[in-house]
Amino acid sequence: MPTRSVHAVQKHRLVLESDTKNIHKVEDFFIHLNGQFCMAEEKLHALLVAVTEAVNNGMIHGNKNDASKHVTVTCAMSRKVLTVTITDQGGGFTPEALPNPLHDENLLRAGGRGVFLMKTLMQSVSFNKKGNKVTMKLRV
Repeated sequence: MPTRSVHAVQKHRLVLESDTKNIHKVEDFFIHLNGQFCMAEEKLHALLVAVTEAVNNGMIHGNKNDASKHVTVTCAMSRKVLTVTITDQGGGFTPEALPNPLHDENLLRAGGRGVFLMKTLMQSVSFNKKGNKVTMKLRV
């Protein structure tokens, strides 16, 4: 019987108070981890934009800027796929109810492009039923 090599998947975690002054910690976290993940610069940049947007949404829209609530970022690499999960402590939302940022009436709006950006930059984006956790995958 052939033996299989079992690769331990190491998870990394960052917990942030819901204060947008903490957003820079997301970049620091992933730049540090990239020493282990060895992502190309363009992949790292796409990841930083998508994750920063998700964390920002969690702090502002999910947790309503309540510094007593946290946004948690976890990530793990398995078979050249990086999985990142961002969870807030808010009531959630319905992603399907978001207006399409590409429709004419939404083109000049100041916001409303975060989920669109995440879906554009990552290989997959999914939300839990409650709408307070997003899971994104990026092939590196």
